Amino acid sequence: MKLVLATQNSGKISEFRQILADKSCISMRSLLDYPTIPDINENRSTFAGNSIKKAIEVSKHTDTATLADDSGLEVDALNGNPGILSARYAGKNATSDQLISKVLKELEGTPDTKRTARFRCAIALVIPSCTDGMVIEVVEGICEGKITFQKQGEDGFGYDPIFVPLGYNQTFAELGTEIKNKISHRAKALKLITKIILA
Repeated sequence: MKLVLATQNSGKISEFRQILADKSCISMRSLLDYPTIPDINENRSTFAGNSIKKAIEVSKHTDTATLADDSGLEVDALNGNPGILSARYAGKNATSDQLISKVLKELEGTPDTKRTARFRCAIALVIPSCTDGMVIEVVEGICEGKITFQKQGEDGFGYDPIFVPLGYNQTFAELGTEIKNKISHRAKALKLITKIILA
């Protein structure tokens, strides 16, 4: 099955490819292979809404089955923020360091027991169909954990250096891709959507 991954984020592309590496029946391309597709305004109020919108738009442009994800960090002490604004929480073109710095600053004075958080990921699959118009499926994966007091580790991307998943003592940026790709929010959602793809 040919799939287009609706992102230009090299970190996400690498993560998706690694998680799906043993699925030889799936051939994946990304938006890096379709530079003429315009930016898609992620203006929905939920991760699922944004992922569905991206998948539909890219599938229309490519006439190919499309996977799109929207994911982010939800911090309980920040009333669920950054949430759907995770990638833009410190400004439109903010770096990972700027995003991390803003979250850590807003959590200053918050004790360890109150730094609970989770990564949430929604993945939408859109398959063009000459009979039904298109088939749309959406799944969600969640990884519970907590926020550290400072950056720890160099691997991963985004908020990985400040997120410790439940049951572990290291951040995603310290655990390495092999462990992360088994327990992450994206891995859980991908596992669910892969079952649908293979079916």
